[in-house]
Amino acid sequence: MTHVRDQVIELIKTLPEDSTLEDIHYHLYVREKVEHGLKAIDEGRLVSQVEAENRVQEWLKSSGPNRH
Repeated sequence: MTHVRDQVIELIKTLPEDSTLEDIHYHLYVREKVEHGLKAIDEGRLVSQVEAENRVQEWLKSSGPNRH
């Protein structure tokens, strides 16, 4: 099993030489979120596109009278 540190080093090696600390942080953040999402899928924790759209509509309705 690859250690997280080794994975981070490999990720950084793929970035352009002029990457900023902010760039590196962003790529680490995205990778973490993707891994979290893939784990959720593996565990069956997901909703359909239709259900997601319905939830967004409900959130918009409950967020105040100025929302459509």
